Amino acid sequence: MALTREERASQSQSTACPPSPLPATLLSMMPYVPLVGRLTIREYTAIFVGSFAVVLETLLTTIIAFLPKSVIKWFYNRSRPIFHLFVGPPIPKSPERDLAERVRRAPDFDHLCDIFGYTFEEHVVMTKDGYLLGLHRLPFRRGETREGRGRSTGKPVVYLHHGLLMNSEVWICLTDPRRSVAFALVERGFDVWLGNNRGNKYSRKSIHHNPNATRFWDYSIDDFAWHDIPDSIEYILHVTKEESLSYVGFSQGTAQAFAALSIHPQLNDKVNAFIALAPAMSPAGLSAPIVDGLMKASPTLLFLIFGRKAILSSVPAWTSMLYPPVFCEIITHSLRFLFSWKSDNISALQKLAAYSHLYSYASVKSVVHWFQIMRNAKFQMYDDAVQRVIRVPRTAHRHRPSGVTSYAPARFPTRNIVSPIVLLYGDHDSLVDIDVMLRELPAHTVARCLEGYEHLDVLWGENIHRDVIPHVLEALRDHCVQPTRVRLLPEDMYPVQEAKIRVLVNGVDTDSTPSSGMETASGYASGQDES
Repeated sequence: MALTREERASQSQSTACPPSPLPATLLSMMPYVPLVGRLTIREYTAIFVGSFAVVLETLLTTIIAFLPKSVIKWFYNRSRPIFHLFVGPPIPKSPERDLAERVRRAPDFDHLCDIFGYTFEEHVVMTKDGYLLGLHRLPFRRGETREGRGRSTGKPVVYLHHGLLMNSEVWICLTDPRRSVAFALVERGFDVWLGNNRGNKYSRKSIHHNPNATRFWDYSIDDFAWHDIPDSIEYILHVTKEESLSYVGFSQGTAQAFAALSIHPQLNDKVNAFIALAPAMSPAGLSAPIVDGLMKASPTLLFLIFGRKAILSSVPAWTSMLYPPVFCEIITHSLRFLFSWKSDNISALQKLAAYSHLYSYASVKSVVHWFQIMRNAKFQMYDDAVQRVIRVPRTAHRHRPSGVTSYAPARFPTRNIVSPIVLLYGDHDSLVDIDVMLRELPAHTVARCLEGYEHLDVLWGENIHRDVIPHVLEALRDHCVQPTRVRLLPEDMYPVQEAKIRVLVNGVDTDSTPSSGMETASGYASGQDES
């Protein structure tokens, strides 16, 4: 059973300041030490294990960096038969496997587009605080006459944004273009733009700081909301000459939009629809107890473990060195350990193709920000101070936490969002607490539950062309500017598979899926429960 926000906050406070088993006489003689008072034995264990793992990983990466390629290749070749001996035979050769290998080996967005025959454009937008963000644009269908390159195409505009530790490649690294949200929208006549967060593979530059400097990585979700999202949207609308665009985010990409729309009222006029795939706002926590303990530790200790620059920056090196199925197994088991995701809805070939594109650089501070949000059970701005619960005397010999804090970090006022919101989330997604989320969103929000779906399934699942993309298209047609410009493909004429969908309007279960865009639109407009 999901905990309420108050229960989660109370649990976090009780974990942060547990009652001491020591006698009261000893407590009266001991000075209060903030670090000791904040952490439990489990959290100390988590910090020790986490620090040891990071040091070991750094040491191995350094050693491997100095090994000759012949030695690395020898280990690579020897690892294959050992892996298949324990796991099973390799996937037989086939056209599908060849395509998955081509996607896996594609070094960048350019090559991924070439594989599927799409033309793309590269754009660069400078944020108000000096970061240079890479934007990718898919303005034309396959085989379409290329008119309007670098300027308006006269098509409705959609902006896609990735999640944490990702980049724009995650939208197109699929083994079937029909299952790519980006390609599906392009084929239906949308002008598709794909954003990138500061610091990642395509946005690793600033006019003020070098990427090797700590100051470059001094950013959190606040900076995405204040600068990256609104500045990217402003640039896209300037180039396309459109009045507004539709926003489709995945995971942290939805959190960035929740935050940006809540603190920039004028931005709501420029976003005609916000579709949140696997939305993230205030996750309950992680499934692994030892990591969950680390999450509840002091942010200062997290910086001590991971540093103050990019987190897990050695992952690209491991991706290139490990035998691909081995790397896939590591990712699969890591997701199961951290989030209890089984990844059964993602095929083995899709994992092979996509997992090499899964990671991109992100700041440690942005991850710490998520730890703060989960710890406090609030979708809040970054807390720059390390605050502790104020202790007030209860008796002469004992102190207990009062529950009063010295200040309250500002929350993102998400109930103020005016743009229409559609949530598509999996009922097996451990990062989505839909009840908490709906309480923090405006009344016109519509939530669709995808039965049997986990977090990454919404992006790379085997059946997203049937279960996810049709609902994205429905929302876009309902709210984009001049929907008559949108094309319908033959597969769009078939009804959506409603058996796997549960619809919530204003947090109320409708027990059915709307069969037409008009019913969904009425839910937005009236803000009332459907009958």
